[in-house]
Amino acid sequence: MFEHSIHGGVGPGNIGVVVARHGIGKTAFLVGIALDDAIRGRKVLHVSLDKTVDHMREFYDEIFMDLAHSAGLEDLATARLEMERHRMIHTYAGGTFTTEKLRHSIQFLKEVAHFEPACLILEGLNFEQATFADIEALRQLAADFKVELWMSALTHRGAASDDRGIPEPLAKLAPAIAVIVQMTDDDGIVKLSLLKDHDNPNVAKLTLVLDPSTMLLVKK
Repeated sequence: MFEHSIHGGVGPGNIGVVVARHGIGKTAFLVGIALDDAIRGRKVLHVSLDKTVDHMREFYDEIFMDLAHSAGLEDLATARLEMERHRMIHTYAGGTFTTEKLRHSIQFLKEVAHFEPACLILEGLNFEQATFADIEALRQLAADFKVELWMSALTHRGAASDDRGIPEPLAKLAPAIAVIVQMTDDDGIVKLSLLKDHDNPNVAKLTLVLDPSTMLLVKK
């Protein structure tokens, strides 16, 4: 349903960003996208700039079990093995991340490990410090490796927004981003809003929420 709302998805070579305040569920949203791809046999590279590999594995395991339960998967062990086979997790601790380092890592995975991701998740990038050139460099990386790149952006209560409702610090970088999804907490219900859908002037109204008990996307 989500892919249909954004005309089939972000697409290879493009950037999608989920923006929300702290603690709303950005990581759960990104892990959900990654799991959906991995279960369908598409390879996923998840890069975190602020969490450990063990922490991310635990997050994946928790959401995978909820997803498996809701989908009624019969052969759980096989499905989990397939998911793990199609997913890799990298972390860059202590501010060591650069786009060039990520480029080398993806090239190494492709040439040596024969792991060629179709989806790249990058979370923890500081959009308040990022420049338009930084986002353009990531967009070029996505284009060069033909990956769909999803990122998370932190915003704050009362942040200024542009005429489309895109909040700072993301608004100034929006021209380099194809899809922007906002998550907001409405009396304990996490609602999703589509703020940008490629160059489509008629942005669809999403009918999806994040279930706080399972951290899965459901139709409201």
